[in-house]
Amino acid sequence: MNTPDAYSVTADELRQFIERFEHLEAEKKDIADQQKEVMAEAKGRGYDTKVIRKIIAMRKRKPDEIAEEEAILEVYKAALGME
Repeated sequence: MNTPDAYSVTADELRQFIERFEHLEAEKKDIADQQKEVMAEAKGRGYDTKVIRKIIAMRKRKPDEIAEEEAILEVYKAALGME
């Protein structure tokens, strides 16, 4: 099979890409484990981890996005008699 030079594969280069990706996967797992430990510690201290996760998600968003979502939520709740 003839392949253009742009697509030639060298074992060393391919191995480097794969090993870099595997290293990042390992780092990601380590970070996830550390996050679980933080949540376990918070839970052990009596904090509600579900609420903590919501706050973390909210902190990633813009205030106007949060306000818009909360306004829509209030409209929906009112329509369903949940006020």
